Amino acid sequence: MPRKEYSAGMVKLPFWFSEFKKMISLLNSGRTLPEIKSLNLKENIFSAPTEARAIQIFNTVSTRVRALDQGFYGLFEQCDVSNQKLIALIAVMESDSLFFDFMYEVYREKLIIGIDEISDSDISIFFKDKQIQNERVAKWTDYTLKRLGTIYRTVLMESGILERSTGSRKIIKPILDRTLEQKLKDCGMEMTLRALTGVR
Repeated sequence: MPRKEYSAGMVKLPFWFSEFKKMISLLNSGRTLPEIKSLNLKENIFSAPTEARAIQIFNTVSTRVRALDQGFYGLFEQCDVSNQKLIALIAVMESDSLFFDFMYEVYREKLIIGIDEISDSDISIFFKDKQIQNERVAKWTDYTLKRLGTIYRTVLMESGILERSTGSRKIIKPILDRTLEQKLKDCGMEMTLRALTGVR
């Protein structure tokens, strides 16, 4: 899949694990994405507070789902909750280039050098580097970058690979199901695997 341009869109997009799980379940039961889109508008299947939010949830979660090979859908239902959360995290990584780079350049690097925490300054340094490297990121305000950093931390916490605490947060190295690990290799997603497991 070609890399998308860097985007700050994640500032308003939560992890949405239960919504992701519901969409995968519906796809596995034979529904199509257009059917799920229609069902979402008719029955508010994601329990969204407004129709606008329901549409946003569908658009975001379906983008994440489509970023994965369909073989992940069946695998998702066979995994335990911690690996299901990792699949949802992988979907976020695959659909957002900047978040992927954060995982590869910051999270993976921490695992490699054996530092088991991510601090606010690690996130700030990552964004400062990207502002130097990328014209689009250079135009983002400090407020946008701060919000984006908060979302990144929240996604890592909700996916179970970062402790829920304030200040520096401890990394919880994920234990990937062997089938999930193999699936990533089969789909040519070695960089994603290395980002999650801290391999050079």
